[in-house]
Amino acid sequence: MQLRHLRYLVTLGHEKHFGRAAELCHVTQSTLSAAVRQLESEIGAPLIERDKRFKGFTAEGKVLLGWATRVVAERAVLDQQIGLLRGELSGELGLGVVPSALPTIGLLTTPFSQAHANVTFQILSRTSDEIQRMLDDFVIDVGITYLDSEPLHGVSTYPLYAERYILLTPARGPFRGRKTVTWREVAETPLCLLTPDMQNRRILNSVFASVGCAPHVHAQTNSVLTLCSHIRTAGWSSVLPYNLLWLFGTPSGMLALPLVEPERHFAMGMAVRRQNPVPPLVEAFVKSVQARDLETEIKPRKS
Repeated sequence: MQLRHLRYLVTLGHEKHFGRAAELCHVTQSTLSAAVRQLESEIGAPLIERDKRFKGFTAEGKVLLGWATRVVAERAVLDQQIGLLRGELSGELGLGVVPSALPTIGLLTTPFSQAHANVTFQILSRTSDEIQRMLDDFVIDVGITYLDSEPLHGVSTYPLYAERYILLTPARGPFRGRKTVTWREVAETPLCLLTPDMQNRRILNSVFASVGCAPHVHAQTNSVLTLCSHIRTAGWSSVLPYNLLWLFGTPSGMLALPLVEPERHFAMGMAVRRQNPVPPLVEAFVKSVQARDLETEIKPRKS
């Protein structure tokens, strides 16, 4: 079996679409289809459930896909190890990041990139559930996700900082002059929040529930950018992780009030797949990140 054919298959497994997979592999769709047919000939069984469009993998296809995923990942590790013997660290490092951690991801990637100019990054915004699956399937190398709210498996974890929460609210609104605000008070305020498929939202819902109330949600989105757009108009309130202020500061006409009663925080950290040997890029990235004090670096700055 040719390695490039296995790479085509793995990409098809990720994309579940012949056209998109071919584009990512920089080949024509007919070339990708021919590679799949060659693999089917070598296996002696159909790999794809065919229709007018991609429907999925057969039982044999799923087995080969799992094996091919491991082979392609191991080849990447081999390339990195050979590079180290030549005194260089190179390759692509895939990161899956929960939306609430995206505002400060540059604090992790920039110093590493400056130290290792031949390493590139692919940074994807994903839910915590998607990050777990992508680590399992060798799609990403590192996840930046919550560590203590919903269980992770098959990974080593490294705490980065404690995610604490603020209410961003219009300065001329009902909380003007306040230094803090309670969760129960916030529950009665029209809010713009992330959607329930995001772990950040599930965390907020659990805190509200712990004080016997539910948030009054007027708008919800799966995009942090959309959330920030609404907040920037100074017409909406939102409960947000305070690391967002590191990126934007407190928007003009808004107040950033710490939430109390209770004061809750949740561990944000790095998750890497348990494997032996550890890929050199992953090992180097973990060491780089551990050398930083993100808790101190993301303290809200004054606008």
